[in-house]
Amino acid sequence: MSVNKLKTVAGISIPDSSIANQATELLLEHGTEFIYNHSLRVFLFSSLNGKRNQLKYDQELLYVSSVFHDLGLTQHYSSPDLRFEVDGANAARDFLKSHGLPKESLQLVWDTIALHTTIGIAEHKEPEVALMYSGVGLDVMGEGYEHLSEENRIEIISAFPRNDFKKNIIPTFFSGFEHKTETTFGNIKADVCAYMTPNFHRKNFCDCILHSPWND
Repeated sequence: MSVNKLKTVAGISIPDSSIANQATELLLEHGTEFIYNHSLRVFLFSSLNGKRNQLKYDQELLYVSSVFHDLGLTQHYSSPDLRFEVDGANAARDFLKSHGLPKESLQLVWDTIALHTTIGIAEHKEPEVALMYSGVGLDVMGEGYEHLSEENRIEIISAFPRNDFKKNIIPTFFSGFEHKTETTFGNIKADVCAYMTPNFHRKNFCDCILHSPWND
């Protein structure tokens, strides 16, 4: 798999800095073509939402966040016991730290990736966090589809094809945490486990309360 060298898609410039290119190379090395296309679409959708809402944000940090946001699903970056979102966030933080970025930038990228599936919180944080959350929501669930012009949609999908996305994304998610399904407790990825695993038993918050060691 080779990197798509398009510089501009749907009026959005794709960062071409050393940091951006090195991040892309890691995605190409450790990810799949499916995850690569999804990640670049997420960046473009996020950027279009930022442009539409006239938000100020760091384009390079948004790009790096988009590139790393699903790398926690891959074997190279997956831990035995952390949420895949945290694995991706940790990997991006380590990568940017090696480039000498300030603590504030490291934390912003970490939050952007770690919270990208956290409904009800991510959309209220910094522009980078909220924008990538919106880009993921648009690509995965079609949230905000009505704001995407047909021209932009066609151009983005032509550059970064969906490749039967609806059919393939759920198994792709599951493959990244089927060895640690307990990490889906309290988050939307428990739905993926229930879909992929017959008789999957979800951990229940109320059971945790009622069976706690407290004697009241």
